[in-house]
Amino acid sequence: MSHETLAILLFLAFVGGTLAITVWAGRNTKSASDFYAGGRSFSGVQNGLAIGGDYMSAASFLGIAGLIALYGYDGFLYSIGFLVAWLVALLLVAELMRNSGKYTMADVLAFRMSPRPVRTAAGVSTITVSIFYLLAQMVGAGALVALLFGFTSDFAKGATIVLVGALMIVYVVVGGMKGTTWVQIVKAVLLMGGATLVTLLVLTKFGFNLSTLLRDAAEQSGKGEAFLEPGLRYATEAQGLAGKLDLISLGLALVLGTAGLPHILIRFYTVPTARDARKSVLWGIGIIGSFYLLTLVLGFGAAALVGTAEIAKANPAGNTAAPQLAQEIGEQIFGEVGGTVLLAVIAAVAFATILAVVAGLTLASSSSFAHDLYAHVFRRGQATEREEVRVARVSAFVIGAVAIVLGIFAQRLNVAFLVALAFAVAASGNLPAILYSLFWKRFNTAGAVAAIYGGLGSAVLLVIFSPVVSGSEKALFTGSDWSVFPLENPGIVSIPIGFLCGWLGTVLSKEFNAAKYAEIEVRSLTGAGAEQAATH
Repeated sequence: MSHETLAILLFLAFVGGTLAITVWAGRNTKSASDFYAGGRSFSGVQNGLAIGGDYMSAASFLGIAGLIALYGYDGFLYSIGFLVAWLVALLLVAELMRNSGKYTMADVLAFRMSPRPVRTAAGVSTITVSIFYLLAQMVGAGALVALLFGFTSDFAKGATIVLVGALMIVYVVVGGMKGTTWVQIVKAVLLMGGATLVTLLVLTKFGFNLSTLLRDAAEQSGKGEAFLEPGLRYATEAQGLAGKLDLISLGLALVLGTAGLPHILIRFYTVPTARDARKSVLWGIGIIGSFYLLTLVLGFGAAALVGTAEIAKANPAGNTAAPQLAQEIGEQIFGEVGGTVLLAVIAAVAFATILAVVAGLTLASSSSFAHDLYAHVFRRGQATEREEVRVARVSAFVIGAVAIVLGIFAQRLNVAFLVALAFAVAASGNLPAILYSLFWKRFNTAGAVAAIYGGLGSAVLLVIFSPVVSGSEKALFTGSDWSVFPLENPGIVSIPIGFLCGWLGTVLSKEFNAAKYAEIEVRSLTGAGAEQAATH
């Protein structure tokens, strides 16, 4: 049996199993609380697994392993940034958000401010960030199928992206939060199992000697000792000051972005108590931290056993390094059949990873559209729960379609790099508004709207005029050049702009509601009345 056939069978088994879970969850999804928050019925451990499943995306599994395989030390910076970001989420956001809100980020902001302008801004920001993140997953799907089946045509890759998009829409429309959460739990277990297996096999190959692994990786990379030192991708001599600033910008985006990601924030509403919210984040940190340690071995193992040149040949962005490593280590230890089986297993796990994450992203953005924009802006709070859920399901189709179309055009970009852009947008637009709202008594509607639009607008604008979109070999539009902003990640500029706009909008407005701030302060610290929060 070829690895293509085996991968298809394993993939179909996962899809069949998760669709069964989704149908079961759909039958138990009766209310808006069930659709948006899974009826707040998940334990801290279950939600921790789901957070891990939601967070360990194609960027983590395919993108980071690829960046380490291509750039060594500099690639591992993504792992560090993604992990450290959880400390910000745990200490500043998780418990307070769960206590203060109901279904979405906008619930927290709208509680003490004028709801319509704030919900409009939050809804726009949520959908924008989600689409950036969805792009990365779609690109990962296309790269994976190209490797598995030897596809070179853009049509075949595009067809894969359409398939993934269709499945994610089904998960959200049918299963809501309950179905999506169980899919993410199953996926987290599979991903940790698959990554651990390959890691152990690589370590076995090198006698569990990390020094030997790193030495061989440096030799096979063609870069020598430079492969194990900073500066191969960022802050190189050729880049000069721009490279150093890009590195700082990336770090800021990764560390601050998680606390503003919509699909992570809604996970805090699925648990019954604040204690469970804290517990779920601690479990999430444990799972995610363990996984990122595994990516270190996966990335350097791919460089040592497959070779940087071979990885770049299969996919210039390095997105196929982990599956290539699985095939190579399987063949070396178990023979050709073993390589075929291991490649098929890892490819199926990667597909599972992509499907689970895109379902969470689509749910977050469709929930925000239905709950924030439709119910509270367009219908001014007069929509019924049944109407909200129906609109959320329809918007899932639309958002899925947009992500599919954009994903087809973005296939040349590294998936971890694309996710870093999503983090920058989230940290620039969402995080300032959230932190100001939770901790600044004077904060008001004008400040919230200015923070979200200022941070979001500046981040997106800088990306449009950066080398990511034009003016470089790996840009979206290779034949054109309108890049005037020299950095690939806008965080170092757009994040301060978001905080500055929030402060400026606040001090220029006279609006202030001390009573509402006192009430949300009590809610955020104690959880009292959280179920009734933000109903207006």
